[in-house]
Amino acid sequence: MKIRILFLMVPVLWSCIHRPARLPILGEMDISGGDTVFHQIPDFSFINQYGEEYNKDSIRGKIYVSDFFFTKCPTICPKMAQQLLRIHERFADDPDFRILSHSIDPKYDTTEALRKYAEKLGVGQTRTWHFLSLPKDQINETARQYLAAVQEDSTAAGGFTHTGHFLLVDGERHIRSFCDGTKAEEVDRLMKEISILLDERRLQ
Repeated sequence: MKIRILFLMVPVLWSCIHRPARLPILGEMDISGGDTVFHQIPDFSFINQYGEEYNKDSIRGKIYVSDFFFTKCPTICPKMAQQLLRIHERFADDPDFRILSHSIDPKYDTTEALRKYAEKLGVGQTRTWHFLSLPKDQINETARQYLAAVQEDSTAAGGFTHTGHFLLVDGERHIRSFCDGTKAEEVDRLMKEISILLDERRLQ
């Protein structure tokens, strides 16, 4: 009997040893009333490529990847878009996953421009990938909350400089990982981490 019990426990121990490591929560944290308060993406409300309001309720409980771009970007944005397409193709059918691409060029990137950009990428009918138009006075603060950097720069190609990172955010709007969105091998790693968060959500 003892041998049988030990044999049955082996798969349990093996699954524990090989369970994917829990992803950390990134950003500054505070202590309030003895509890740890982690950095969280604040409430937001922007307009997507369909002319619809997209806000915290739209993303409630969803796992999502966030990035910053502009449609006329001649440098890193095309590479980032191709890598986001890979992510979209992998997870587009998952109801718990979204992609939020934040435009930093409100003057040019109107709702119509964002819709045409999505169509050009071949995702014109998607409900998974949302291209968001940010008011000019909210761009820098929104990027800061995502631990990202953007800047209007007349000397830069296209008139802006911005991070090429993808940020992975969980259902509580905590940043859990990031990667260089221009490098396929880093995006491969991020897709594995997306799967980890989706699995965590389904076990809750």
